[in-house]
Amino acid sequence: MITGRRKLAKTSSRPGKTQLINHFEINGNWYLVDLPGYGWSKVSKEKKASWGVMIEEYLLKRENLMCLFVLIDSRLEPQKIDYDFIEWLGEKGIPFVMVFTKTDKQSRNKFQSMKVKHIRTLKERWEELPTLFESSAVDGRGREEILSFIENVIRQFSS
Repeated sequence: MITGRRKLAKTSSRPGKTQLINHFEINGNWYLVDLPGYGWSKVSKEKKASWGVMIEEYLLKRENLMCLFVLIDSRLEPQKIDYDFIEWLGEKGIPFVMVFTKTDKQSRNKFQSMKVKHIRTLKERWEELPTLFESSAVDGRGREEILSFIENVIRQFSS
């Protein structure tokens, strides 16, 4: 959705398609990095554990990491695994934002209701909320806002 190129990253209706860390150079200026998902994929516990180690090492040792986008399926109630991960990011001081995905898959009212639940969950542990984005790969919702955010982060990082 961010690049406007549909076939750039491998996707599947079955979670767990991304099993490596994939780097995509954008405009010769910055990298978009796709990490394996940590929750819904139907792979062995051993495989998930190895992804966990790989992701943790990447996030902790990547000195030029500017911001992590935590993708949250907007159709789902707050998931413990997501909020445990978000808590870990906070403990490690890793900058992140949250992106609610698949907002086109439900009514606006249903999405807003779910968003409020996520905000309540965040407020249980966080005094200051992270930046939140809404997105849809189908209709492009959120694309311009996310790209503008990325441009601002790059500008700050380059200063």
